[in-house]
Amino acid sequence: ESSPSFRQVPPMPINHQPAAAIMNALTQLARRSATITRSLPPPPPSSATLARSIHTTLPASSPDWHGTTIVCVRKNGRVCMMGDGMVSMGSVIVKPNAKKIRRIYPKTVGGERFTPPGNNNNKDDGDDTNTNNHENEGTIVGFAGTTADAFTLLERLEGKLDEYPGQLARSCVELAKGWRTDKYLRRLEASLLVADKNASFEITGNGDVLESHDGVLGVGSGSSFAIAAARAQMDNEGLSAEDVARKAMQIASEMCIYTNDNFTVESLAVEEEEKEDSEGGEEK
Repeated sequence: ESSPSFRQVPPMPINHQPAAAIMNALTQLARRSATITRSLPPPPPSSATLARSIHTTLPASSPDWHGTTIVCVRKNGRVCMMGDGMVSMGSVIVKPNAKKIRRIYPKTVGGERFTPPGNNNNKDDGDDTNTNNHENEGTIVGFAGTTADAFTLLERLEGKLDEYPGQLARSCVELAKGWRTDKYLRRLEASLLVADKNASFEITGNGDVLESHDGVLGVGSGSSFAIAAARAQMDNEGLSAEDVARKAMQIASEMCIYTNDNFTVESLAVEEEEKEDSEGGEEK
């Protein structure tokens, strides 16, 4: 038997013209789409991009810092702390006569906190000397910022003063350390001014404990105006610490829209100058 014979089919010639036509069509389509894309307006930014640009371009500010000006002046044997009474929420005045300055009294030997004569129900014998002595006792504290946060820090400071009696600097440093490191306290938005017979300090949430070099300290929205006005009057020997603080607060209330002229005042006698006066009297 003979094997079947197969007929060989010649290969078909390859025609490159359809492939070239397809490539040309694709190239023209790509050029046309690029031209249309360039002619269209840019797409609007997304919410995430807009929020990111706002946070990076606008300064960080909080409305809770508005509505307060506290100034502290040490001059001529007295330390005076004065603050306004305005409390605002946005553009609305909530309260015009808030008391933003407190006086903390030390604990007595029995563990109970000292109460000034004017706060108890018993009537005094009318001794002005005891009243003046009581007015020169304790530690003066003024606060700016959120009210609840400020009172929380005030209670913490009161505890530190009980733990380290007579050591205001150490108490302030310990409060600043806890304020900076504690995960709950670090969220508190407030600032404190603390003063006693020996020194005055500003405590912030950044862990700063600042003591003024010229006897003037201030916190709050109008503090820059009050500090500048107080420093300009420190060379006037005829003005007392309270006079300087009052004039400074008056100027701040006229320039800062979040500060009014309803002032609260607390003052103490400076201990160092009292000692110098007593030594001078003994020499005479």
